[in-house]
Amino acid sequence: MENTGNILLIGNSGAGKSTLINAVIGSEEAYTSIGSEGTTKEIRVYPDENSVVPYNTEQAPENNVFFRLIDTIGFESSYSKIRTAVNQLKKWSKNGTKDESDDRQLHLIWFCVDGTSGKLFPETIKNMLKATALWKSVPIIVVITKSYSKPEREANILMVRAAFEKYSKNPSRLKAVIPVVAKTYVIDEDAGIFASPEGIETLIEISNALLPQGIQAAGNDIDAYNLKRKRVLAHGLTATATTAAAVVGAIPIPIADAALLTPLETGMLGGIARIYGIKSDDKSSVFMKVIVDTGTVSLAARALISALKAIPGINVGASVLNAVIAGAIVATIGEISVYAYEQVYLGNKTLNDIDWVKNTIEKALSSSDILKNAENVINTVGKEDDSKKIAQIIFKMFKSK
Repeated sequence: MENTGNILLIGNSGAGKSTLINAVIGSEEAYTSIGSEGTTKEIRVYPDENSVVPYNTEQAPENNVFFRLIDTIGFESSYSKIRTAVNQLKKWSKNGTKDESDDRQLHLIWFCVDGTSGKLFPETIKNMLKATALWKSVPIIVVITKSYSKPEREANILMVRAAFEKYSKNPSRLKAVIPVVAKTYVIDEDAGIFASPEGIETLIEISNALLPQGIQAAGNDIDAYNLKRKRVLAHGLTATATTAAAVVGAIPIPIADAALLTPLETGMLGGIARIYGIKSDDKSSVFMKVIVDTGTVSLAARALISALKAIPGINVGASVLNAVIAGAIVATIGEISVYAYEQVYLGNKTLNDIDWVKNTIEKALSSSDILKNAENVINTVGKEDDSKKIAQIIFKMFKSK
């Protein structure tokens, strides 16, 4: 089960996803319907959550990758139903990231398009990309279902590729466009004209070949998602500390007393370290102390505070100016700390890289951007003595990208 791939089927209602599933797994497990009304009302896994597709396994890649098929609610005409389908899949995917379950990772996407419609509406592609936004690099195969007319297949393939080039930010994810007939279709029974099943083996063969790449891509996407989530939490903690600093800073803080912010900064750094899974030990304590000391009592910090106090505060009261100064100091240290701990989390740096983190902070404190941002904050708030609002503006301007 460790090397089992998960393939998502997604597309408009009535595109023939259920019929395709039955053709691939070789049984009638998925309910089918006639027309544009979809039959799938919730996300389902085929054949089931504890088994894999046995079809064509003798031709599987050397690393023995097989797959499950994950069926989704079809995109229907109404906005509310489309939103339901998109949100359901996004929630299903995110729940899988919480326990790092392979069962809910997506390694390949089959985007099903009805070959009889002759059109691929931009909204359909956008809905698909929105629903699978967590899986930004997972390969995509467009399956043109109901491809009964052979002369139309080439035109449909060109239509799909043109649409992806136009509406997808990463069209290279589209690895193949495969027309299929999943079930025998009667064109003229009296004349004995039928469209026989076709393209299923090609679809499976190409999917098996792409799954190793998809498994790697899914792992990268999960790492990127978790990193983004940690970054959001860390930024939130910095924003809270910036607000507290602005409130404290409303009381004039002489240069010599800038260390009054140290307890606040220490608490903020401890929280950021925990978000990135940094254990509390002697090494992390030294790492944190270097950040705090460099950010508050070093020569670079003192020079920054002096420069901040020299900013022309036309029509600005002392409490506003000091709130901006305190908030700017904490926001700067917080954002640098997010970067530093993220580098440790990613393995690019270690807690032993004391000189690196010290130099990084000193360089940031010497940046003219801090003074420019602080001046912009002063010009924005004017005389308004509202610490929370000041903090919000500070964080917005100081937040790292």
